[in-house]
Amino acid sequence: MTVYEEFLTKKHKTRPVYDFRELVYESEKDFQGLPAFVLRERTVTYSDFANDYRALCTYLLSHGYGGKRIAVIGANSYNWILSYLATATVGVAVPIDKELDAADVVGFMNAAECSAVFGDSAILAKLETDDAVAKFTIAESKKCSESFETIESALTEGALAYKNGNYSIDTMEINAEEMSILIFTSGTTGNSKGVCLSQKNICANINQTSTMVKIDPTLHSLSVLPLHHTYETTLGHLLLLSGGSCISYADGLRQVAKNINEYQPSVLIVVPLLLDFILKRIDASIRESLPKFLLPEEGATLKQVLRKLPAPLRFVVKRKVKKSLGGKLRLLIVGAAPIKPETIESFCELGITTYQGYGLTETSPLVAGNNDFFMNPAAVGLPIHGVEIKIENPNDEGIGEVIVRGDNVMLGYYNDPEETERVMRGGYFHTGDLGRFDEDGFLYITGRCKNVIVAQNGKNIYPEELENRLTEETFVEEALVLGVSNAKGGEAVKAKIFPCIEKIKELYGKIPSEDEIKKEIASVVARINEKLPTYKKIIITEIVSEAFEKTTTKKIKRFGKNVI
Repeated sequence: MTVYEEFLTKKHKTRPVYDFRELVYESEKDFQGLPAFVLRERTVTYSDFANDYRALCTYLLSHGYGGKRIAVIGANSYNWILSYLATATVGVAVPIDKELDAADVVGFMNAAECSAVFGDSAILAKLETDDAVAKFTIAESKKCSESFETIESALTEGALAYKNGNYSIDTMEINAEEMSILIFTSGTTGNSKGVCLSQKNICANINQTSTMVKIDPTLHSLSVLPLHHTYETTLGHLLLLSGGSCISYADGLRQVAKNINEYQPSVLIVVPLLLDFILKRIDASIRESLPKFLLPEEGATLKQVLRKLPAPLRFVVKRKVKKSLGGKLRLLIVGAAPIKPETIESFCELGITTYQGYGLTETSPLVAGNNDFFMNPAAVGLPIHGVEIKIENPNDEGIGEVIVRGDNVMLGYYNDPEETERVMRGGYFHTGDLGRFDEDGFLYITGRCKNVIVAQNGKNIYPEELENRLTEETFVEEALVLGVSNAKGGEAVKAKIFPCIEKIKELYGKIPSEDEIKKEIASVVARINEKLPTYKKIIITEIVSEAFEKTTTKKIKRFGKNVI
């Protein structure tokens, strides 16, 4: 029996949900007095949350917003997720990135035909929309002098209407298979795709995930990732709320360390860049505090450093690290970009279980993950319960396109039947990602179909493999590998490298010169090339002077400002 076959026989006992109203009401019934949100100014119990949800839904229905598209935009907050759930229940929620230019926000709202927008007042003030589009503030700004309708007044009016017998939210028919969420996948309307998700899609993913990772009232999460991403709304909020867990909000990425100590979360849902940042700080602190004779050679991972320590000292170090992370952190969920296995192993060695997963907006999002039953730090995990994953047209190494089938797969792309038909073929969603399975059934993602470099001999080169090798080197902060046409009709490998100046500075004992930086990066590339077959070798190296442009989930934009 393979690991995957055994995994199929193992499940946590859960209470499945099938639409958002049921999720909120059942959690109210099971966890009514427990905290759903611990905010700086107050604690919101599950009963409070359900009452607010009923009130906002009642307000929206009584004002004719049933079936309407409503945008939600702003910083992560209780009012954000409340607006999202209510608008998705009575109509269609359109979550939008708060970092976008006002013109792009309006472009998305127009494309979605939004009738209203819930947002931070400072953002609303910049939106030049039709007067017919109602604006509700979910967070006030002292810098904003504009006057809008407020979510507080909507809640007050809705609560009174419900108290007086307007039970429309309780009696309305919900078709969980209709579009309830419309998410645009990039920053401008010109190149974006609108992903259409139903409540059934999202709830299926909640039900699938909760069978493999135990969700209960002992979990307290600090929300860090932007809520307009399905990764954060589904896994960072709705999944936790379905099991009685508690949520707090970070004040911003720069305040995460401070907020971790304030709120003392037991779980964080993060991207690799944040984990790498935390690990670097922990690693540096441990190395500085230990005598040199206890440290292994340069380049050793934190896991290796810890394992070399005598058991009593290792216990003390781990306890101090846990205390620096609030004292209660025990689980990390990481996704949205590749992560080094040694990062996962190092956190696990510290006593903080770390699960890597894989998913896409189009799959609500999770399709594979490490879990409470089986874990492989090098893989993105096993296909989750209720999801079928295949590798289409695998090559000699077993690598092919990852295709997915399950109730969590989207309805299609908004107003784009051709693109929908292109990716939804043969009953499967074609992810555009390349991957392979090992003999145990664990999935590995090796790259993107469109990023593959084709060498002169016809062999495929996966940029992500080379990027991982480069970023494992001490002197490389970030790397991007591209294919450039050569005179022989194939593609040569080019690496754009953002060096880690601090590490090179440590080597030379001073700020390194341009020639010294070039020398160290050339040595790195030469070392890597020694281990590669000829067709994979890095032929061209370019050193860049600033970090690569990234998405809001901290993935490098392959067509960003310093890439081409």
